[in-house]
Amino acid sequence: MSENTFGDLYEVLQVSQNADSETIERVFRLLAKRYHPDNTVTGHESKFRELLEAYHTLSDPEKRSAYDARNEVMRADRWKSFYQPPAASNGFEADLKLRQGILSILYTARRQNALRPGVGIVHFENLLGCPREAMEFHLWYLKEKGFIQRTDTGEFAITAAGVDEISGKPTLQGQERLMPP
Repeated sequence: MSENTFGDLYEVLQVSQNADSETIERVFRLLAKRYHPDNTVTGHESKFRELLEAYHTLSDPEKRSAYDARNEVMRADRWKSFYQPPAASNGFEADLKLRQGILSILYTARRQNALRPGVGIVHFENLLGCPREAMEFHLWYLKEKGFIQRTDTGEFAITAAGVDEISGKPTLQGQERLMPP
């Protein structure tokens, strides 16, 4: 897989990052039948090759582990580039951007796993490159507004009101609000 498409193997196979090996194999077989070049109705050679490459990586525990480690670093770098606080880092614009970054991360987590959508504060720190102390006010504010909530595990998750809030806002400075997982 090329550097540009790195990070999409789970999406290619249409499985969660938490999928077990049986699920990966089952989904692969289903999609392989659909995209195999011999299928005259839905065959697609390049999609089949991409699917095969994703399967070979994610079905091998050693390759999957290496991929997951590299993917986590790449994802953190994407989020850090997304959240670039303005020069006046304690102004309203920086506060708004940080809150939107938090909501975007929680939205993405909810989309990836609707039943276990929690994100911990350390994960926010890593993804946004912002210290816990700078986020505490914003987490409190978003919780009080009903946009986020605490899960049973103590992590944060977006609520339906939070989804409405993030999906109803225009993009900031031409950037997308939501980053790929």
